[in-house]
Amino acid sequence: MKRLRITEGDLEARDLRFTIVAARFNDFVVERLIEGALEALQRHGAGPAQLELVRVPGAFDLPIIVRKIAQSGRADAIIALGAVIRGETAHFDYVAGECASGLSRVACDTGVPVAFGVLTTDTVEQAADRAGGKAGNRGADAAEAAIHLATLLKKLGD
Repeated sequence: MKRLRITEGDLEARDLRFTIVAARFNDFVVERLIEGALEALQRHGAGPAQLELVRVPGAFDLPIIVRKIAQSGRADAIIALGAVIRGETAHFDYVAGECASGLSRVACDTGVPVAFGVLTTDTVEQAADRAGGKAGNRGADAAEAAIHLATLLKKLGD
C-alpha cells in the first residue's frame, strides 16, 4: 500500500505578517484576548514589525475591516477578536451570527485566513473564563490557528 502524504501547518510565525482586528465593545474582555494573541504570536517567533492591531467599535463591525485588510495583502493571516455577551434581547443572535458569517465569507472570498476569536457567551463570567481565566485564552487559540493556517497555505503554494 502506498504511504499517505500528510500536509499540515506548523507554529513557525517568524516569516509571517499578522493583523489583529479587535472590537472595543466589551473591552474589559477583549483586551485580555489581545494580550493572549500577542503573547502566542511572539512565543512562536513573530516580531513587533510583523504585527498590527486595528480597533473597531464592535463585533458587528469586524467583517468590513477584516475584508479591507485581507484585500490589501498586508497580512498573511488575520485574527478577529471580540466578545458578544447574551443580554435580554435578540440583539446577541444578530450580532454573533452576522459577525461569524461575515468573517467566514471574507476568508473564503479572499483566500486570507481569518481566525475566529470572537467569544459568544451567555454571561460575563463565561467570557472572563475564556479570556485568560480557567478555560484558557481564546485569543491565544485564535492566534495559533492563524499561524497554522498561514503556514499551511504557504506549504500548499498559496
